[in-house]
Amino acid sequence: MNFNENKPIYLQITDGIMDDILSGTYPPDGRLPSVREYAARVEVNANTVMRSYDWLQQQGIIFNKRGIGFFVMPEAKKRILEMRKEVFFKEESSYFFGRLASFELSPEDVAVLYSKYLSDIRKTNN
Repeated sequence: MNFNENKPIYLQITDGIMDDILSGTYPPDGRLPSVREYAARVEVNANTVMRSYDWLQQQGIIFNKRGIGFFVMPEAKKRILEMRKEVFFKEESSYFFGRLASFELSPEDVAVLYSKYLSDIRKTNN
């Protein structure tokens, strides 16, 4: 896994795991790789992965079955989407909307572009 220096590694790992949950790689009630397995996969210290798993557990995204491993919470997808929307609207939306305004795009222009974007995604996913 390639890491950037703008964000702690353990949070970059949590982002990757959440992406995998959203894509269905790790389904609800599905087991995550062990801490050691995941650490070997992404080439980091097991303590870093444990910190990621702890963070995800605190957020209600995964849970631990003692002696068995970590599993995806049934409502994990919903929780991840709620969290990501909250972050977007608190931290990223003013930059995003500011850029749209600087391009002098009207709300109607944005609606057309967004509809086309969604249509293109549906075509590639089918």
